[in-house]
Amino acid sequence: MAAPLVTLTSDLGTRDFYVGAVKGALLNQVPGVQIVDITHDIQHYNIMEAAFVVRNAYPHFPEGTVHVVAVRNEYSKETPHVACIYFGHIFIGTDSGIFSMIFEKEPDIIIELPNLGNSPFAARDVFVPAIAKLNELRKVDMLGTKRARLNEATMLRPTTETALIRGTIIYVDNFGNAITNIKPDVFERIGKGRPFEITFRGPEYTITRLNNAYGDVPPGELTALFGISGYLEIAINQGNASKLLGLRMRDPIRIEFAE
Repeated sequence: MAAPLVTLTSDLGTRDFYVGAVKGALLNQVPGVQIVDITHDIQHYNIMEAAFVVRNAYPHFPEGTVHVVAVRNEYSKETPHVACIYFGHIFIGTDSGIFSMIFEKEPDIIIELPNLGNSPFAARDVFVPAIAKLNELRKVDMLGTKRARLNEATMLRPTTETALIRGTIIYVDNFGNAITNIKPDVFERIGKGRPFEITFRGPEYTITRLNNAYGDVPPGELTALFGISGYLEIAINQGNASKLLGLRMRDPIRIEFAE
């Protein structure tokens, strides 16, 4: 069988030796492994940001891919290191609640990995050996002991009323687009085709229409659209909405529909 395809997502950054050490350990212990970096620029310890990135990236990889999620990796009895199978993909990381935000339902298999002494560098010292063992044995359930459920940490969800959606910015991308937790089905169910106003950071910023693409408005103009992540975004065409408007993760957003 071919060596596995492994993706890496972490908050390790690219300035230090940490990512290189993980990759070197993988190449040493899993000959022929293919390594793909999703990102190493997750905000330190921010499992919600990491979950959003992995959730949107992993479906584009082939089944059988191993996804290492190395954010907030401290081992404890309550938050052990785990391997999961979900829709044919294998996920390895810490059961901090992050996987409950990536998955829509319980995974097919949850395996608790052996405690290897609470290494301060779990990505290299725990996750890489688990991948090497998986490459040898070819069965996730042989990596440790079965675990009944994952720890839960829910992604922030919008609240709704008859003519109102209260949402939250859950991610700011590299272009400064502010991505909210509002999906089209919620917008359509509450809106019912009615006129609306999207407001944030006070009434001075208001949007009254949705666009299909950033380029539907002139450069420098504010826009709202359902982007490639499937969530409502606040953006500025060829500009940085986060910097120019002061938008940050967890900032509130309000959509009010005409009665």
